[in-house]
Amino acid sequence: MAETNNVEQQPVANSKPERRSNNRNGNRPRRNDRDRRAPREADEFDKRTISIRTVQKVIPGGRTMSMSALCAVGDKKGRVGIGLGKAKETANAVEKAFAEAKRTMISVPVVNGTIPHEVEAKYGSSTIKLMPAKEGTGVIAGGAARPILELAGIKNITAKNHGSSNKINTVRATFKALQSLHTAEEIAAARGKNVEDL
Repeated sequence: MAETNNVEQQPVANSKPERRSNNRNGNRPRRNDRDRRAPREADEFDKRTISIRTVQKVIPGGRTMSMSALCAVGDKKGRVGIGLGKAKETANAVEKAFAEAKRTMISVPVVNGTIPHEVEAKYGSSTIKLMPAKEGTGVIAGGAARPILELAGIKNITAKNHGSSNKINTVRATFKALQSLHTAEEIAAARGKNVEDL
């Protein structure tokens, strides 16, 4: 009988070992929540973070640290917006900046990949001059003005910045210059004339 018991206790060579579940909840089946989640909508705007700064404020109790983020959004089809967000954490500041940028979006007239006319704008001590360019020129702009022009969908332009190179002032001056652009049709309609009469 002892020999028979020894034979019965030996494992079979071809038998597969039991697979242990990686489920942390024991024997409960894993919930498949992926099918229940709503599909994430693709954002129609491109986002750019232009600048992130650390701001210190001196108070009677010491210094307080906060973050400041300058961001821009655009669809590269003539719409662009800028925003400045401030918060204790960098992620919150960037999120606030993108939310403000979406609220302040404007439509920029783009004619054949460039702006319809030359324009100059000033904000603070920064002055920027935007000049239309022919096909193949590209975006000739430096600093913080380049992402604004690219997000607006302008492919050929020449920009020159005078005065301060502060990124916030440069971005706001560029945004102000784009706001002051008008097509020939808009000017003719405001004057009650035809485009040929201008």
